[in-house]
Amino acid sequence: MLKVLIYAYATGTFSSRKIARKLEEDVAFRVLAAGNFPRHRTICDFRKQHLAAFKAVFIQVVRIAQEAELITLGTLAIDGTKVRANASKHKAMSYGRMQEEEKRLSKEVDELCRQARRTDEEEDQQFGPDQRGDELPEELQHRQARLDKIRAAKEKLEADQKERDKARGRSPDDDRRSPRGGRNFKRDYGVPDDKDQSNFTDPQSRIMKTSDGFQQCYNGQLAVDGEFQLIVANHQGSNPSDNGCLLPLLNEVKDTLGTYPRQCLADAGYRKEDDLQTLESKDIDGYVSLRREGRKPGEIDATRYPATARMAEKLATAAGRSVYGQRKHLIEAVNGWIKNVLGFRQFSLRGLNAVQGEWDLVCLSLNLRRMSTLMRLM
Repeated sequence: MLKVLIYAYATGTFSSRKIARKLEEDVAFRVLAAGNFPRHRTICDFRKQHLAAFKAVFIQVVRIAQEAELITLGTLAIDGTKVRANASKHKAMSYGRMQEEEKRLSKEVDELCRQARRTDEEEDQQFGPDQRGDELPEELQHRQARLDKIRAAKEKLEADQKERDKARGRSPDDDRRSPRGGRNFKRDYGVPDDKDQSNFTDPQSRIMKTSDGFQQCYNGQLAVDGEFQLIVANHQGSNPSDNGCLLPLLNEVKDTLGTYPRQCLADAGYRKEDDLQTLESKDIDGYVSLRREGRKPGEIDATRYPATARMAEKLATAAGRSVYGQRKHLIEAVNGWIKNVLGFRQFSLRGLNAVQGEWDLVCLSLNLRRMSTLMRLM
C-alpha cells in the first residue's frame, strides 16, 4: 500500500477515490498493488493511520540519497510555501464575530429553553407518544450545537494567544506594559485581536495570503540541498510567518544526516537576531536577507543586533550577493515542482498532525521521482 501511495503522489494522484480507480485502470498501479484492489476507504484509512511512518520513510530516503552522493550539504536553501487546507475560508469566523454570535446564540438558547418549559404540559402533543418528552427541540439543538462550536473555537483562539503572549515575555498581570520598556500593548494578555480567525472545518489551518488571494492554508517549510535540489528537511505549520522556522529545519537536517550544512540561504522572512547568532555559533555560513525584495534595508543598531549588522555587511559585498543569489533557483524551483509538476496544491487531510504526515509523503515522493531521474543520468 505504501508503494501505491508514493507512486500516486509522485505522479500527481492524491484523491483516495482516484487512486482506487487507477488500481483498476493503470498497469503500473496494478503491479505495485500485486493485483489487489483495495477500496478507496481502505486507502484513505491507511494514509491516516500511518502518518508517523511517512516521516520515517522520508528520513530513510534522504539517508539513501546521501549514501548515493546525491546530497552533500554544501549549500542549503530554505523557504516556505503556502498550501491550501482542506477547508473553505468561508467556514471561518473572526474572534470579534465569535463574541457577537456567542451573545446572540446564548440569548436565543435561553429563550428557547424558557419556551420549552412553558410548553411542558403539551409535551405529548409536541413530541409524540413514542418520545419521553424531555428531548431538546430540533431548533434548540441546532443553536446549542452552534453555540458549543463557537465557544470551542473562541477558547482555542484565546489559548493560542496566551501561548504567543507568553513567548513574548508577557504575563497575566502585566497591565499591558511591555516587559522591555517599549510601548504598551493594545490588548490584555491572552485576548486575541478581533480580526483573528478560526475555521470550523479545520481549526488548525489559518487564513494566509497567497498568489490567488487570501486562502485557508498551512505554511509548508522546505530545506533543499544545493547539489541536486533534493529535500532534506520539511515542516508544516499554521503560522503564516516563516520567522522562527530556520533553526527547527537545520536541527532536523542535523538529526537526519549527522551534520549541519556548510552554507545556509534564506529570505527575509527568516530574519531573527537570535537565529543569526545561532548560525554563527554552529559555524554555519549563513546568508539571510534583511529586506523584502524591492525594499531598501532599514538602519540596524549594531549594539542591540550585532549578528544582524554583521549579516548586512556580508550581504553588501559582491561575493555575498552572489552566494545569496543562488537561493531563488535552488528552493523556488522545488516549490514549483510540488505545485506544478506533481500538481499538489491542497491537502486531502485535516489537522496539523495529519497535514504534516501528508507533507512528508509529498516530499519523499518528489525526492524518489528526482532520484529516479538523476540515477538514470549518472
